[in-house]
Amino acid sequence: MSIQKITPFLWFNNDGLAAAEFYVSIFKNSRITNSNPMVTVFELEGLQLMILNGGPKFKLNEAFSLSIACDTQEEIDYYWKKLTDGGAESRCGWLVDKYGVSWQVVPSMIGKLLSDPEKGQRVMDLVLEMKKLDLNKMLEA
Repeated sequence: MSIQKITPFLWFNNDGLAAAEFYVSIFKNSRITNSNPMVTVFELEGLQLMILNGGPKFKLNEAFSLSIACDTQEEIDYYWKKLTDGGAESRCGWLVDKYGVSWQVVPSMIGKLLSDPEKGQRVMDLVLEMKKLDLNKMLEA
């Protein structure tokens, strides 16, 4: 197995292991691969991430997010419910979880829908009005 060349590295105050355990409990193909008081390394669906317990100097914000491509509305609903528990809903399929990490929970076909010459603008108009995305409404646009 080759080493992942680029790894998202998240700065937390001091609860990196708890956050990694939370994420691993949500995603099926996930595991913590290494942890010490300073750094936790984990995998979510094959993507390696690292968390540094670096103290309060820097805060996570919406300028960086992780996007989850969902094939069904049930999948969208599942991730939305799990990740907003203790967190906050935003707009257009975005949320911030209880650890301050921003996520986009989106249909895997969103690019195709938005680039459709006939319905792309209607889909975008709907997305801009939604918090959690509704795949059926997007398909009907």
